[in-house]
Amino acid sequence: MIQDPLSQLGVHTELLTDTEKDFLRTQGYLNLGKLLSDETVEILRNKIEELLQEEGDRAGKELEESPNIRHPKDPGSVRLGDLVNKGPEFDIFYTQPNVLAAISFVLGNSFKLSSLNFRAALPGAGLQKLHADWPEAVKSDDFKVCNSIWLLDDFRAENGATRVVPGTHLKSKLPQDEMENPMDTHPDEVIIQAPAGSVVIFNSHTWHGGTTNRTSAPRRAIHSYFCRRDQVQQINQGQYFREATRNRISPAALQMLGIPEHS
Repeated sequence: MIQDPLSQLGVHTELLTDTEKDFLRTQGYLNLGKLLSDETVEILRNKIEELLQEEGDRAGKELEESPNIRHPKDPGSVRLGDLVNKGPEFDIFYTQPNVLAAISFVLGNSFKLSSLNFRAALPGAGLQKLHADWPEAVKSDDFKVCNSIWLLDDFRAENGATRVVPGTHLKSKLPQDEMENPMDTHPDEVIIQAPAGSVVIFNSHTWHGGTTNRTSAPRRAIHSYFCRRDQVQQINQGQYFREATRNRISPAALQMLGIPEHS
């Protein structure tokens, strides 16, 4: 086993500025900017469309099969699961150094991919209650999960962009502990607005949720979700892992999936 897979993947503390670290620490989210070129975004959009056509009614079945996803049903959206094993186009989502540096800042150096999924909020849908991606509140020095959202479309207020309530990861409370109805607008919420190709990191204990897509087109994103190494993955990577993936990725990337090198 590689002792330090993060360094093998080019991760080091200087990849985040002090300003970025402070913002992520205090606000609970961070826009890393446009990490994907327009050309790469278009390649990913085409690959996603190809997979949706290929999988048809089976699209997202891995999410529905997983006992570790609390709310697998997601009406008003289109989803794909287990992108790890669906093409080399998706390798970047668990190996990109800047993203891993931000995840490490939240979770420490011992973490792994929990799930890698696509979600599109459909026109007229997408509104979610404010929530944290953990069933109970945690102390601010005991974060379990951290998400990265990779924008395949511009995120705008009118197309169902994610809302976040800054600083709520430090409350050690869940939205329902303070709000009469977590579907309501929170007075402190911020709508994430950024161009396609951007990546936004979320400490997943920060209150967040989708908003209503009021446009005529789906709002598309890929969620690369990580957990501490001592936690159970949303998608059991070993259950779906394919030999073609093993032959393609590095030993360090294999460790990021939580799969033993010689399994």
